Amino acid sequence: MKHVTIKDVARCLNVSVSTVSRAFNDKYDIRKDTKEMILKTAHEMGYYPNPIAKKLSQNRSLNIGVVVPEIMNGYYSEVAIVLQEFFISKGYQVLLMQSDENEDQELKNVKTLINNMVDGLIIAPTIGYKNASYYIEKHNEGYPIVFLNRIDETLQASKVIFNNVKWSFFATEHLIREKYKKIYHLSGYKNLCVSSERIQGFKKAMNKHNFPKENYKIIETGLLAKEGMDAIEDLIFQQDLPDAFFCVNDMVAIGAMKKLKDNGYKIPEDVAFVGFTETRIAKLVTPELSSVKQPTYDMAKKSGEMLLSRIKNPNSEIETVIFNGEFNIRKSSVRDSSIPAT
Repeated sequence: MKHVTIKDVARCLNVSVSTVSRAFNDKYDIRKDTKEMILKTAHEMGYYPNPIAKKLSQNRSLNIGVVVPEIMNGYYSEVAIVLQEFFISKGYQVLLMQSDENEDQELKNVKTLINNMVDGLIIAPTIGYKNASYYIEKHNEGYPIVFLNRIDETLQASKVIFNNVKWSFFATEHLIREKYKKIYHLSGYKNLCVSSERIQGFKKAMNKHNFPKENYKIIETGLLAKEGMDAIEDLIFQQDLPDAFFCVNDMVAIGAMKKLKDNGYKIPEDVAFVGFTETRIAKLVTPELSSVKQPTYDMAKKSGEMLLSRIKNPNSEIETVIFNGEFNIRKSSVRDSSIPAT
């Protein structure tokens, strides 16, 4: 079926293309009866304005690009939902792409979105920062970019981040105050800034409380439940289980808990656990998982607000917003079961 154009409408009515255009754009310099006739005829002919042409004429696409490491991750799926709701309310569409924790795929996704003329980008970088120089180059050229969560605080770009050091410290200190004598940290990849920051918080708590160095350990594990299971399997084989674990995220903690329970261990009686990021599943496992809650909704919305601000004024000052969270203590880490978890 042939697409009806503005020229077809003009030809049918024997008027100029500019007259038809003025009718569609509700210009003042066209008679009311002429405009009504043009709109009626266009409707009958099945004409509708080309949204792409209209956006190009306005020098914007009304599309926003969002790149996250993985959509299956509970944190980033929630981020995607919040951003879509926010931008739709502002008249934009969201084009979502995932990098699958692959730097090359991430860069390919970003370039694809830029080539498709998105008005701005929100990027939650993958592991490693090989693409940072490219992003900073685009940022310095005035291209609207805001980084979310996985980005070094020292990077000279607009970003929304979480205070990982502070809340990792609190989570670790909780285990120390519960009188656990041997505490291991199942960390994420050390070249990922959030993992590095959570390691810093873990060490800070150990140093503050003069915890014996031989009684704590940092084990680079990963970010997935299976990697938590694999780490526990190795520790069981080595007969090197601690009293408690502080885990880089909830998924690692949940995988580790499952492997221990499968091998007859009780939680927290034999081994205690604290997670991070407060995924929805934290309260569905048995026992419920103590975890640091990040304000996902507020962080995502703030990144959207910052991006709109940069779209309006690409040369605005670089802004860094650091969010705090809360530590929810549940049964997975409380020694005395009579103590109510909060």
